[in-house]
Amino acid sequence: MARAISNKNVLQARFDVAEFDGAFKASFGKPELRGTWLIYGGSGCGKTTFVMQLCKYLTKFGRVAYDSLEQGLSLSLQKAWERVDMAEVGTRIILLDKESLKDLTKRLQKKQAPDIVVIDSVHYWLGFKMGDYMKLRNAFPEKLFIFIAHEKKGEPKGTLAQNIRYDADIKVRVEGYKAFTTTRYEVADKGEGGADFVIWEQGAAEYWANLTK
Repeated sequence: MARAISNKNVLQARFDVAEFDGAFKASFGKPELRGTWLIYGGSGCGKTTFVMQLCKYLTKFGRVAYDSLEQGLSLSLQKAWERVDMAEVGTRIILLDKESLKDLTKRLQKKQAPDIVVIDSVHYWLGFKMGDYMKLRNAFPEKLFIFIAHEKKGEPKGTLAQNIRYDADIKVRVEGYKAFTTTRYEVADKGEGGADFVIWEQGAAEYWANLTK
């Protein structure tokens, strides 16, 4: 039987949090970089650019692996990489070219493995089920997995993506060059978490102005 944790020990427990600042702190709070996050949105809404911005920012806190299941190493991905000037972070990020779950698992078992793994998108791991997701999480409890998903009618597309959303500590919906964040790390009175993140100011201003006409 597992040891019960006392009330006092719960209140005195300390956790490793990432000292986010600026717009990321306002949107995400100060999160633990472990567990699961989910980012979802439609096509052409700024989702890829946002994911690139987030990947670049996260390299301040750990080594990032971006598994491009949908595009692989392609011209469009290269352009997105260049848009955020990813060259600035050097070897703190690596691109995985449509790496399978089996190969990613082997990679994460090695020394100096990435700390943060972005899966873009979960729909392209054919046969990937909730049981596989739980095995991956449980095998690497100290890693942060960020799953990207398509959207259908304002919701993550498919049962798996919806189930991952329920489990995720941070959920981000992207629309009209804004990222709308729901985070378990929100501390409202300190301005930590919950604020909208503007991906591209001009695009967001035009999109939301047209929407209200």
